[in-house]
Amino acid sequence: MKPVKVGLLGLGTVGTGVVRLVEGHQEDLKSQVGSSIVIEKILVQNKAKQRALHIDADKLTEDPWDIIRDPEIDVVVEVMGGIADTKQYILEALSRGKHVVTANKDLMALHGPEIIAAARANQCDVLYEASVAGGIPIIRTLIEGFSSDRITKIMGIVNGTTNFILTKMSNEGASYGDVLKEAQQLGYAESDPTSDVEGLDAARKMTILSTLGFRANVALEDVSVKGISSVSQDDIAYAKRLGYELKLLGIAERQDDYISVSVEPTMVKLSHPIASVNGVFNAVYVYGEAVGETMFYGAGAGELPTATSVVADLVAVVKNLKLGVNGKQGVTAYKEKKLKTDEQISAKYFLLLHVADRAGVLARITQVFAEHEVSLQSVLQQPNPHNPEAEIIVITHDANKAAMNKVLRAFESLDVIRQVKSVYRVEG
Repeated sequence: MKPVKVGLLGLGTVGTGVVRLVEGHQEDLKSQVGSSIVIEKILVQNKAKQRALHIDADKLTEDPWDIIRDPEIDVVVEVMGGIADTKQYILEALSRGKHVVTANKDLMALHGPEIIAAARANQCDVLYEASVAGGIPIIRTLIEGFSSDRITKIMGIVNGTTNFILTKMSNEGASYGDVLKEAQQLGYAESDPTSDVEGLDAARKMTILSTLGFRANVALEDVSVKGISSVSQDDIAYAKRLGYELKLLGIAERQDDYISVSVEPTMVKLSHPIASVNGVFNAVYVYGEAVGETMFYGAGAGELPTATSVVADLVAVVKNLKLGVNGKQGVTAYKEKKLKTDEQISAKYFLLLHVADRAGVLARITQVFAEHEVSLQSVLQQPNPHNPEAEIIVITHDANKAAMNKVLRAFESLDVIRQVKSVYRVEG
C-alpha cells in the first residue's frame, strides 16, 4: 500500500503525543498495517511558536481548510477540542471521503449520532476511543468485546481531577478547597474547574459509554448530574468509618430496556475494586449478563496514554482501508431510548442529618421513612465536637428515587431536623 497520509488538527499535549508515537513507532506500525503512516500537515495556532518537538515548518498550517480540502490526506485526526467549528471541519472532512479519528468527548456527547450518520453515508470511519478514559480501551471493548453479551450496568471513575481531589481528602484529611488549589497548581484542574468538579466532564463521557453499551442514543440532558463541590471532610470521615470510600461515579443502568444514567458522589464499599482506584487514574466497571463483572483500569489522561488511544484508532482506520470495510463497523444505536422514571430508579442511600438533641427525635425520623416505604439498613448516632446538636447517620435498603425525594421533602418541614447535611448514593 502507498503511505497513508494524516492531517492533524491540534498540536497541544495530545497532538504532540500523537506525533511522537507515529514518528517513533513507524516500524511497528508498518508491520501491523502494511504501509507507512505519514503526518502530512498539522494545524497550529501559531507557526512561529517554539516547540519542544522538532517539526518541519512546511508541515505546519494555521488554516484548518488546508487539511480538510487537501485531496492527498486520507485521515483527519482531531485533537484540538471545541464544538461548533470542529463539528463543521469533521462533517466537511467526511463529505470529502476522509476518515476521522477524534479525542473530542464534548463533540461526540453532543453530536455523536449526527457525525456517525454522516460517516456511514460517506462510507467513512469515525473512531473516538480517546474521548473517554484516556489510555483505557473501553470504547473498543464495549463495541467488540461485549458484542455477544448484553450489558446491564456501566459504573466508572471517568474524571481524574475529581478522583485526585477525593483521594487526597480521604488519605490526608485535607479540605476540598485546599486540594482543588493543589490540583490546579499540578495542572490536573483548570483555572475554571467547573466542568470537572461539577460532574459535567464525567456526564459527557457517560453519555458516550451508555449510548455504546445500551445501543440507544442517550443525550447529555438525560444524565442526572451532581458534582463534588459540596463534599466535606465530615462526609469523607463518616464514609471511612462505615467502610466506604467516596467517589464521583458515573452510573448507567439498564433493566427491561429502561435506562438511567447519573453522575454523582457515591459511597463505595471498600471491598469493591473501584474503591481502591486512587489519584488521577480512571476505571470503568462493566456488568454483562453472560460475562458477569469486569473492570478496566488505567491512566485517564496525559500526553502518551491518550495519544496511544488515538494512534490505536488510526491503526484501525488503516486496517479497514486495507480490507475495504471502512464505514461498515461500529455500533448502530438501534434501540428506542426508554428512560427510567424516578419510581423505577432504585438504590441505597446514605443520609447525614443534623437534628435536635432531645428524646423522641429518632422515632419521628424513622416514622417518615416508614410512611414512604423506605426501609433502613442501619441507623447510627455519632457525637461530633464541631456540631453542638446531634448527628444521625442513616443507610437505607434499596429505595426508589421518588420515595427518597418524598422523604427529603418531609424532612424540610420536620421541626426536629435542623439540616439534611448530606445525601449520597451507596454502591457495593
